[in-house]
Amino acid sequence: MHCIFEGRKELFEGLYIYDKYDWSQKYPVIKISFSGDLRSGDAVKKAILHTLKSNQKRLDVECEDISDYSTCFKELIEAIYEKYNQQVVILIDEYDKAILDNLDQMEVASEVREIIKGLYSILKDSEPYIKFAFLTGVSKFSKASIFSGLNMIEDISLNPDFGNICGYTQANIENEFLPYLDGVDLEKLKVWYNGYNFLKDDVYNPFDILRFIKNKFVYKNYWFETGTPTFLIKLIEKNNYFLPKLSNLIVGEELLNSFDIENINLEVILYQAGYLTIKEMYITRRGKIEYKLTMPNEEVRVSFSDILIDFITKQTTEKLQYQDKIYDALIDCKLEDLELSLKSMFASIPYNNFTNNNIQNYEGFYASVIYVYLQSLGIDIIGEDVTNKGRIDLTVKIEDKIYIIEFKVGDSDALTQIKEKNYANKYLNEKKDIYLIGINFDESDKNISKFEWEKL
Repeated sequence: MHCIFEGRKELFEGLYIYDKYDWSQKYPVIKISFSGDLRSGDAVKKAILHTLKSNQKRLDVECEDISDYSTCFKELIEAIYEKYNQQVVILIDEYDKAILDNLDQMEVASEVREIIKGLYSILKDSEPYIKFAFLTGVSKFSKASIFSGLNMIEDISLNPDFGNICGYTQANIENEFLPYLDGVDLEKLKVWYNGYNFLKDDVYNPFDILRFIKNKFVYKNYWFETGTPTFLIKLIEKNNYFLPKLSNLIVGEELLNSFDIENINLEVILYQAGYLTIKEMYITRRGKIEYKLTMPNEEVRVSFSDILIDFITKQTTEKLQYQDKIYDALIDCKLEDLELSLKSMFASIPYNNFTNNNIQNYEGFYASVIYVYLQSLGIDIIGEDVTNKGRIDLTVKIEDKIYIIEFKVGDSDALTQIKEKNYANKYLNEKKDIYLIGINFDESDKNISKFEWEKL
């Protein structure tokens, strides 16, 4: 975009835009990025001043006041306008990163938010000098919190007209990329890296596709490896989040379109950070828009679950053997082996992890541990699976088998509930073997106290 507005036509030969843009129209461009580790208000101010000075040097203009970032930004815009006799294009990358990086320090996050707000307020006052401004970031902060008064800002995050700009479509893969994917199983590629949706086509993660090709078709968690979602893990712990909900979430439009540091919602953060995506959009009878969210692909499902296993159970080395044993038991339908594997897995969770970690102290912990293990196997699971009689805690589909699982803490009969509420009826038409599994947990023993099952 920077090069387009500067009129650098030669860089786009052979591309779609080459003969569809008036290259004689050239505009000076201010480019600001908040990349880097900015862990204090002072660090953010210094970073802003540094990038403003870089723009001054590149565009051969000077600001009289280089000590105050907001004044300098305003002077820079006006000075460029006067020098080039042309409106200015402003490109801001990762506009919210400095705030998000400090969410584990709320005082710092609040300070940084006010600094950023002061910078962006200049856009309103400088509107006559601006041809175009484009801001990218992960989160959608409310206008009141950061963009107060900036009524000209248009959010295109969920505008279908722009729904494909953040990824590669299936058509891109099968046409432009096909010469670079010789011999690749395109269905497997889709399962691993496709699935993101912004109300148009499903799209692939571009970072994954490019790294996949560069690494000679090795399937790895390329995008996920670029950063560990430490803050999200801490948020899950703090809120005692019932993890099976992640496979079957319904949220309202208002929730998805808002975020602020005083009201952090886990589902919104997961969506905006790329760990959840839109699967379906509904319009209710009341005329309200709702979205069904899900994890987009194999990379995210497996990687995120692996991280959660490490955090919840501290089984960083043992988890591989448990994953193999659980997977084999489900594939071979050896439910006695499944029971033994789950009991062994819970027994190996360090005692200190129960006493030092809040997430262990609520009933959903046990179901969440099993959920993340199953999710990490890359099999089809549905948490809080809705039926006409209630919600199934966990449904597992693998090959020609369906496992319907109910969890209870204490003495309540989990298997009886599955049968009394006819949970299996939902899947009778699928012509697969159906197994009902009731699992009870004992809080004092921190393990399975009863494991019952029946085959329909």
